[in-house]
Amino acid sequence: MARSGANAANGIAAAYDVVVVGGGAGGLSAALVLGRVRRSVLVVDAGEPRNAPAAHMQGYPSRDGMPPGEFLAVVREEVAGYGGVVLRDTVTEVVPDGAGEFDVVLASGGRVHARRVVVATGLVDVLPDLPGVAGRWGRDVLHCPYCHGWEVRDQRIGVMFREDVGVHQALLFSQLSSEVTLFLDGGELTDEQGELLAAAGVRAVAGKLAGLVVEGDRLTGVRLVGGEVREASAFVVPPRMVPRDGVLTALGVRTQETPAGTFPEVDPTGLTSVPGVWAVGNATGAAEQVVNAASAGYRAGVAVNAALLHADLTARRLLQPV
Repeated sequence: MARSGANAANGIAAAYDVVVVGGGAGGLSAALVLGRVRRSVLVVDAGEPRNAPAAHMQGYPSRDGMPPGEFLAVVREEVAGYGGVVLRDTVTEVVPDGAGEFDVVLASGGRVHARRVVVATGLVDVLPDLPGVAGRWGRDVLHCPYCHGWEVRDQRIGVMFREDVGVHQALLFSQLSSEVTLFLDGGELTDEQGELLAAAGVRAVAGKLAGLVVEGDRLTGVRLVGGEVREASAFVVPPRMVPRDGVLTALGVRTQETPAGTFPEVDPTGLTSVPGVWAVGNATGAAEQVVNAASAGYRAGVAVNAALLHADLTARRLLQPV
């Protein structure tokens, strides 16, 4: 493939079968599958994985407890082993070329042509504006019992109430500890919610939250307005999950409403409403854990390759003499 002047400095080609936007588990999984069937693949990774603050990831068979950065480094090496290229850069725009393919614009100034695009840009956790939360996020301030619950088992766990998730989270964490407290932060429980919490042994505390208490390098308590402090060594918060969907929005991808917010609408392979563009992982939903994202990337990679193969063979057939 010819190299353009704009891309030569980055050591990348001018065109690829597939450009993957995002180098997390979903994007790298798609690239791995495509590389194994000899597709040329460029992964553009901004280096901002959602789970970067976490010391470990859980629930991935054979990799349970592995640091996220170490996991991604291993998969990048696997992708490179099949000829895939991973570039540290940011995609600012994906532009349809009018012929069913795309030009991918990079923040560094480069421009790469892609026959197909897989978007795996993930999401951003917007944390509650409560003093102490941001600094402890991914350590002893958590949100998912499946990601971090085992690590805080049998500890004093505080849960921040929010109508749509607070009670549910408290009930889930009650499976892991008998010392779970739900902080209502000015909210109110229904009778049914109160009964469920009582059945699970979860205490509910009224009053507005003032912030977390951190001593040394560990969480020790939750402070209420008025000064009262309740002991806690882990605190569960309800982040607002916002997809990094700027590229998809600009392309006009159709969206759908979910309990966690607005996300791109995709079919079971990750294909969006824009032909030639797939989306996988947390870019498509809040519940996509690392193992789910990897699975979605695999399915998308298989679908993209099938689409390219069909297009290649159709073009070849049309060029054959009658």
